[in-house]
Amino acid sequence: MSFTSNIKKELTQLDAKPCCKRAILSALVRMNGAVQLQKKAFMLDITTENPSTARYIFSLIKTLYQIQPEVLVRRKVRLKKNNVYMIRLSRQAGEVLYNLGIFKRGTWEQTEGISPAILQKPCCKRAYLRGAFLAAGSVNNPDSASYHLEIVSTYDDHSEALCKLMNEFHLHAKIIERKKGFVVYIKEGDKIGEFLNIIGAHPSLLKFEDARIMKDMRNSVNRLVNCETANLNKTIQAAMRQIENIHLIDREIGLDQLPARLREVAETRLKYPEMNLAELGQVLPSGKVSKSAINHRLRKLDEMARKLRQSSNG
Repeated sequence: MSFTSNIKKELTQLDAKPCCKRAILSALVRMNGAVQLQKKAFMLDITTENPSTARYIFSLIKTLYQIQPEVLVRRKVRLKKNNVYMIRLSRQAGEVLYNLGIFKRGTWEQTEGISPAILQKPCCKRAYLRGAFLAAGSVNNPDSASYHLEIVSTYDDHSEALCKLMNEFHLHAKIIERKKGFVVYIKEGDKIGEFLNIIGAHPSLLKFEDARIMKDMRNSVNRLVNCETANLNKTIQAAMRQIENIHLIDREIGLDQLPARLREVAETRLKYPEMNLAELGQVLPSGKVSKSAINHRLRKLDEMARKLRQSSNG
């Protein structure tokens, strides 16, 4: 089962107050519902591929309106051959649509965005986001390369309202248009964690944060290893250049012709090719010197080798 399916199953098992159940059902109907008008009466079909969500919709309608909806199951014939569940409401569908704020009361006109009557309390705002995620939400597995949570909505006005609602909780949500509708999405890992907390998916939040911490630790370790490797390569390359220059000086003029301090550091570098500058400064026969002093002497040797090369080329 995918990470998204686990979250949705978890959400359908949460209890909620009547006002919050109404907000959840409103989001599910608005995003997954289809309305037909038959003989001047509404018929409502709510479709989902998730069996736990289908059972949850059935339970919400039965609890809130004491109506026994019809359940239809059909199988897809193309690509994915999973079941599609349809919760059909033919009796009192109009009253349910009015009560959920989907249609304006006394008309057949659909409410723009999200009805304010559904979002009167902070708990109902959280519940509406829970219903929206159940209806058309998905989130990448936290072990994947990138973080991504999205909720797909068919209508521009509803996606704008949904994005605004999410950003009331400072989630940094954004909208992008696709062929089949509009996508409200979050890319930041910490904001996805906040969203899961808001909708009440706490076990999934713990799993998400655990995976995020492990990924951050791996990334930190990789950065440290890469940094250490780069520094080591830099030290090795510098040591090889210094040793090559010292050999050149020894061939051309002899190390015994160098001033005492330069001869000492040259002989020590040849003896300890693997050491960095700070370590070289600790093993000089005449006593410890600073890293900057070692660097200064080696630069003098490098300059001497450069002049020898120029004179030989000239």
